[in-house]
Amino acid sequence: MTEDMTGTPAERGSQWYDNEAGPLVRPYAMTGGRTRPGPAGVRFDLIALVTLDPAAPGVDDAPLGPEHRNLLDLCRTETQSVAELAADADLPVGVVRVLLGDLLELGCVTVSRPVPPAQLPDERILREVIAGLRAL
Repeated sequence: MTEDMTGTPAERGSQWYDNEAGPLVRPYAMTGGRTRPGPAGVRFDLIALVTLDPAAPGVDDAPLGPEHRNLLDLCRTETQSVAELAADADLPVGVVRVLLGDLLELGCVTVSRPVPPAQLPDERILREVIAGLRAL
């Protein structure tokens, strides 16, 4: 037996267990030590939308870890942003990005980028359209 920071005896290996949080798994263990998503050039913005690809072959048969499966389950009901997935899965965003890279490589999910602000219609034009519709 060892002692913890308060001086009370602690069981061997108990530093990996928190009574309130449950077993602790380090983020690098979930990602296999990787810090970047697999496909080169892929960036997962916080507002990028992730959709489950139901046509993906063998989504249910793929050799995936529990965290991958959790992300797939979260995407089954509706399209979600990377930030929403991280919050709902209770995982760091960096870990979610790496896991999504794996799922993207397997063809399990599709990722759509948000429209850049420069390509959005001008607010003045939208107000003119609204005014025109009201005039009808």
